[in-house]
Amino acid sequence: MPEDCPQLLQTERILIPVDIVKPITLKAKNLPQPQSGQKGYECVLNIQGNEQRVPALRFNSSSVQCQNTSYDYEGMEIDSLPVELTVVWNGDFSIDNPALSKVHLYKCGATRPSCGLCLKADPDFECGWCAGESKCTLKQHCSAIEKPWLELSGTHAKCENPRITQIIPVTGPRDGGTKVTIRGENLGLEFWEIQNNVKVAEVKCIPLIEEYIPAEQIVCEMGSAQQSQHAGFVDVCVGECRDGFMVKSSLLYYFVNLALSRLEPMQGPVSGGTQVTITGTNLNAGSSVVVMFGEQPCIFDRRTQTEIFCNTTASLKGLQKVEVTVQIDRAKIQQELQFEYVEDPRIVKIEPEWSIFSGNTPISVWGTNLDIIRNPQIRAKFNGKEHINICTVLNSTEMTCQAPAVSVNSYNQPDVTERPEEFGFIMDNVQTLLVLNKTNFTYYPDPVFESFNPSGILELKPGSPIILKGKNLIPPVAGGNMKLKYYMFIGEKPCTVTVSDVQLLCESPNLTGRHKVMARVGGMEFSPGMVYITPDSPLSVPAIVSIAAAGGLLIIFIVAVLIAYKRKSRESDLTLKRLQMQMDNLESRVALECKEAFAELQTDIHELTSDLDGAGIPFLDYRTYTMRVLFPGIEDHPVLRDLEVPGYRQERVEKGLKLFAQMINNKVFLLSFIRTLESQRSFSMRDRGNVASLIMTVLQSKLEYATDVLKQLLSDLIDKNLESKNHPKLLLRRTESVAEKMLTNWFTFLLYKFLKECAGEPLFSLFCAIKQQMEKGPIDSITGEARYSLSEDKLIRQQIDYKTLVLNCVNPDNVNSPMIPVKILNCDTITQVKEKILDTIFKNLPCSHRPKAADMDLEWRQASGARMILQDEDITTKIENDWKRLNVIAHYQVPDGAVVALVSKQVTAYNAVNNSTVSRTSASRYENMIKYTGSPDSLRSRTPMITPDLESGVKVWHLVKNHEHGDQKEGDRGSKMVSEIYLTRLLATKGTLQKFVDDLFETIFSTAHRGSALPLAIKYMFDFLDEQADKHNIHDPHVRHTWKSNCLPLRFWVNVIKNPQFVFDIHKNSITDACLSVVAQTFMDSCSTSEHRLGKDSPSNKLLYAKDIPSYKNWVERYYSDIAKMPAISDQDMNAYLAEQSRMHMNEFNTMSSLSEIYSYVGKYSEEILTALDQDDQAGKQKLAYKLEQVIALMSIDS
Repeated sequence: MPEDCPQLLQTERILIPVDIVKPITLKAKNLPQPQSGQKGYECVLNIQGNEQRVPALRFNSSSVQCQNTSYDYEGMEIDSLPVELTVVWNGDFSIDNPALSKVHLYKCGATRPSCGLCLKADPDFECGWCAGESKCTLKQHCSAIEKPWLELSGTHAKCENPRITQIIPVTGPRDGGTKVTIRGENLGLEFWEIQNNVKVAEVKCIPLIEEYIPAEQIVCEMGSAQQSQHAGFVDVCVGECRDGFMVKSSLLYYFVNLALSRLEPMQGPVSGGTQVTITGTNLNAGSSVVVMFGEQPCIFDRRTQTEIFCNTTASLKGLQKVEVTVQIDRAKIQQELQFEYVEDPRIVKIEPEWSIFSGNTPISVWGTNLDIIRNPQIRAKFNGKEHINICTVLNSTEMTCQAPAVSVNSYNQPDVTERPEEFGFIMDNVQTLLVLNKTNFTYYPDPVFESFNPSGILELKPGSPIILKGKNLIPPVAGGNMKLKYYMFIGEKPCTVTVSDVQLLCESPNLTGRHKVMARVGGMEFSPGMVYITPDSPLSVPAIVSIAAAGGLLIIFIVAVLIAYKRKSRESDLTLKRLQMQMDNLESRVALECKEAFAELQTDIHELTSDLDGAGIPFLDYRTYTMRVLFPGIEDHPVLRDLEVPGYRQERVEKGLKLFAQMINNKVFLLSFIRTLESQRSFSMRDRGNVASLIMTVLQSKLEYATDVLKQLLSDLIDKNLESKNHPKLLLRRTESVAEKMLTNWFTFLLYKFLKECAGEPLFSLFCAIKQQMEKGPIDSITGEARYSLSEDKLIRQQIDYKTLVLNCVNPDNVNSPMIPVKILNCDTITQVKEKILDTIFKNLPCSHRPKAADMDLEWRQASGARMILQDEDITTKIENDWKRLNVIAHYQVPDGAVVALVSKQVTAYNAVNNSTVSRTSASRYENMIKYTGSPDSLRSRTPMITPDLESGVKVWHLVKNHEHGDQKEGDRGSKMVSEIYLTRLLATKGTLQKFVDDLFETIFSTAHRGSALPLAIKYMFDFLDEQADKHNIHDPHVRHTWKSNCLPLRFWVNVIKNPQFVFDIHKNSITDACLSVVAQTFMDSCSTSEHRLGKDSPSNKLLYAKDIPSYKNWVERYYSDIAKMPAISDQDMNAYLAEQSRMHMNEFNTMSSLSEIYSYVGKYSEEILTALDQDDQAGKQKLAYKLEQVIALMSIDS
């Protein structure tokens, strides 16, 4: 550039804080003087794509100043934004800027939420910590008087209130050497401040200067701890140990004992490369791991709490046994584990030494020491590219491999044989086998087949052979008996294949109709087309013979019926006598059953109330609870994960979603969006619920706005309901609109505190009471029926003889501590016993933290010292007349007081089932039944879940057989006749549980109970419904009552009562589910205003609570009346309450992911939504259609 050209000169960095009025002075040379008629100077700044022009003043030819102006940029994610600066004169003449000088706009508060991060900022920024307002500001922006403004160079440049947010790791050995990473806020600005001020669990931890990040991270190395020390907090002092500069972590650091137990495998090749698994306890403790096999290392791969994975290196001393040592930090774990280096495997012979280009033909391999390799592979290098396939080891000297497929270039002739450049085996690190020099492995061309004809359909008569023509069908192999193995399928049926050089001949199976033909060889498949096998004439010789035979059978049948009739009349007298005996037997059994029911009713109530005292309540956290109600059945929903977008689209998509979020927060747009979706025919009920839940997750942080939208939608729904002449009582009965599901979700968010503090306790007590009461008597593990039940559908209707036993279970945590007594029944299956033991041992542990019964075996430790694994099915399982009975405790003759233990799953010779196929299918089906947690409706069928095994026809049963199978014994008829008398047990169970049902209903239908006030949300919504009723002149008290019942009890409480697993960390089995369904039905009946006329044919669950429902109805009416009399809640109070709830649960869901899920509906119905926005006046004024088009453009994949 010529020296005399006007240009800006290099200057120091230009820093401008946002929102501060400040001039920018620039050095230059040769600046021209504007003449008359010419425009003056201007500074042009391009800030985030927006051009900002500022008048400038030319002092002389070497200096220009942009006038006093303030600048700003969007977002708090960027602390300093470099902005391009251009100086122009006379309108559009730019002054050259060869040094590319930029203006740096900055915000003190951006990315500096804490004092430490604030004082770490670039000193030129002149940022400081405004303690009174708890934010990073310039000095002139700090208005707090009482507390100082801290700056790095000031006398009091020390940040108070250090905080620890993360500790890694949280466990370590007592020997020390663990590098503990402590992350947090305000952790000192200089290393000396924390140098001697870190203690972890009361043990000195020496900070490392090279890994110290001022204010944010301390990495320190642990000293050794005493055996008496077990756990403790992390303590850090910044500068000095006094209030304001000391912090104690909320997390504990634990000292753990490390142990090794097993090595797998225990031998490997001398060349190394074996992946070894070392098993033990607490192996994920500490910060560093070193594994040594003798004098050479085992290359560490990864570790878990119980396993370390590493890869062996080559042995330095050839064949040898070496000691395995593991060192975690400074702790050397002593355990006698040995690994043996054995001779590398050798390959002696391969047969056949050929394949086809598509590979996957079998190759037999012989050699030595083949079984020491876990995952051997076969390889071929062809045209510079490696191809690999799998091998299966049969024994130490033999394995079978699938030949690798190789890719042939299109310019190669397809019928030319090829040899790979390299051929060998990948067997750990054994280099000698990678390339086998002795082999002449050859690849032959793939077979080529012809299609049947241009139409692709071949017509045949039954029994005619199918001929498939081709070439290269038999490779021209010199010597050897190995041939290609061809498979042909007509539809799904295989056929016998005969192979020649140029054709395959297939004997067609006995089929008619149209079927696809498929030929397979090695790794290739080919379909020449379809075959159409035409049936023969209607009356063939077999058909004529069949008609004759049918006529003969009919005559024989008529004769047999006549003989049977005569015999039947003779037996009728005998039947009458037998019936008389059964009636006498029936009377005595009825009397015995009624006597038992009365005795149980008197004793059970006291036992239950005493058992339930003092047990903790395993509440789910807020996020899990809301997810289970909002998105039932979906475990890992996208709203809990980060948004997954390809990197090249991420910036556009995030910008689009932020813009979309602004639109969702616009009431005009959101209402139009919901109404448009609901007017689409393809917008299903499931979609409505999904959209309502997604919207509520987005608006979790803005519940005032969500409530406003919900009220508008409910108001519209009421108008629509009344306009369509529907009965007013049907309002909110079902979830047929977005508004109704939003209402459920609204109560879900706002009643969580009430559930935890008040209603949760009686609900959990009811659940526990039902579970305990059911388990006191027999429960059929197949059908789910029980002796004690509230549901007629799930009641065992026959006499089951059983005894209560007490087993002494070894404490799994400490074998030397006293044994734990567990009550079981001698008719329980082994799985039921395991579950009762787990319930007893881990009664104070939430369900998700307990071991699973399926992962444990029950071991009976007999007095003689013998140990026996008990299982539901094993070789001792009894099978009679195609019925297999699951093993129960009585089957093994386990006595009262026997010693048992739960051990990890294993298989013994005694318990291995003789018929593996039958066992596997029936056992897996049985486990599925045990774990079944489907919808309550699907559990109400009384038909037991018994389906015979497809191969053997064996049916599984436990306590009762399915009566629908016709093989019931004659003696079982009495059970069928007497079954109705067992309904008295429903009354006994209901009486036992009455107190718990009453407690729950009383808690829910009380305005002030157990010291907890009525949630504001209930009063606010009920008042809103009353306002709507007044607005539409609805004065019928029954309609108002029904609206409130449909709004809260039906929409929220019934769901929670039927599904306590939405609120607590528990497992709900089918019998408990059936009983809760009866309680939920009673709850719904209590909220109804209609009268139920009951008779002897009414359902048992209605009759069961018939006397209680009138008093429950009085409770409900009093509850609604009390709420109506309470003073109204002002909008200001309600908004303050909603704002507080929003703040408490601000970051529970990933808003970006929720927005992305909602946006999928915009993508589906974009035209309809844009049309609706164009037709809406308010939307038109706000240009909402244009904004939505911007969002669609940003989110488009093509953009």
